Amino acid sequence: MEISYLKTPVGWLKLTVIDHCVAGIERAATGRKGSSRSPSRVMNDLRTQLTEYFAGERKAFNLPLKPTGTAFQWRVWNRMARIPFGQTMSYGDLAAAVGTPGGARAIGSVCGRNPWLILIPCHRVLAAHGKIGGFSGGVRLKRRILALENITPAESLSQNENQQ
Repeated sequence: MEISYLKTPVGWLKLTVIDHCVAGIERAATGRKGSSRSPSRVMNDLRTQLTEYFAGERKAFNLPLKPTGTAFQWRVWNRMARIPFGQTMSYGDLAAAVGTPGGARAIGSVCGRNPWLILIPCHRVLAAHGKIGGFSGGVRLKRRILALENITPAESLSQNENQQ
């Protein structure tokens, strides 16, 4: 297992590579010392592609992902990965797209278990009528990532979001 930390415009991210595949990208409170060995090609590519994304130079990723999750989760994550940069999809529309009409809550659950923050763009999945919905990294983080892609959710910042 290889771990690295990357400082980004939305805060620190913990990057994990296992068996030459990206196993996870998650929010980190601060940067820490990562793996002591030289970074692998996959880790270097991950760091480079994320840096390009945050600089506005990359709109899609090309990295191997470590298989995890159920067949349903993979169906959802694969469809989510095809939501273009700067565009959104509702939980309900995503549910219909993966053959589970009326399964918006199930889609929200899968989004919350997405181990590849940014790479699989669960931030591009919004609640009905363009409302922000939830996010595993917190609603503020979701808003910051959406702003990088020039996406403005329909509703304004609510009292509940101020507390996150």
